[in-house]
Amino acid sequence: MIDSGPARLVALSGVDPLFSRLSAEAEAAAGREPHMAAFLYAAILAQDSLEAVVAHRIAQRLAAPELPATVIERLCRDQMARDSALGAALRADLMAVFDRDPACTRLLEAALYFKGFHAIQSYRLAHGLWRSGRSDLALWLQSLASARFQTDIHPQARIGAGFFLDHATGVVIGATSVIEHDVSMLHGVTLGGSGTAGGARHPKVRHGVLIGAGAKLLGDIEIGERARVAAGSVVLESVPAHKTVAGVPARVIGDVGAAEPALTMDQIIDESHDPGL
Repeated sequence: MIDSGPARLVALSGVDPLFSRLSAEAEAAAGREPHMAAFLYAAILAQDSLEAVVAHRIAQRLAAPELPATVIERLCRDQMARDSALGAALRADLMAVFDRDPACTRLLEAALYFKGFHAIQSYRLAHGLWRSGRSDLALWLQSLASARFQTDIHPQARIGAGFFLDHATGVVIGATSVIEHDVSMLHGVTLGGSGTAGGARHPKVRHGVLIGAGAKLLGDIEIGERARVAAGSVVLESVPAHKTVAGVPARVIGDVGAAEPALTMDQIIDESHDPGL
């Protein structure tokens, strides 16, 4: 179970600072944009918790004629009520967007508009259904999320809290992938298999890794903690912890140069690195 940061504060005090701040931001936005008042009321101000906000918004975005928003929202609420780790994870994911994306100046922006955040929360719902044996419904939700958000995250994959998926378009995460806490990933990234063999066949991404735009990580390989994968790289072998890899195929070009690459989001490779890559 994840129990840290804002989620722990809620558990101890009964007050959710993130939901309070989000509500204040929604009230201010409604005052500035009266045409949005009804939307902001339904999406945030009429809700009683951050979990309810996320359940409502995901349901509205995933709704289809054959799977109404009311059904999806109830599924979300039921899953969150059964598993408190989901609430902790969504708070960590929300703060990851706010802390790591300079384009995000309010919690409201991520909660309402950012499809990377919505894709992750849709995955978390589908993953909960998968774990409870409801694989057909999980795959149906995955299919809807793939169409809406241009991401393809298999519900069997295991993803830790504090996951930041920037822009999200074109991301593929295979069924046996593992992503630990506090990982940042940009658009166009693939965590894919290699060949047709069954079993563990996708990458294992350890704590604090930064994966640049368009990188392709293929096979049952391990990306060591706090490593950095340069944009456009094709990674076919395991990456040591705290190292930067780049190229096609990727190779180690030096140390990361930062204690927490996933938090600083520094994707610039120093000129001292091999210019031939």
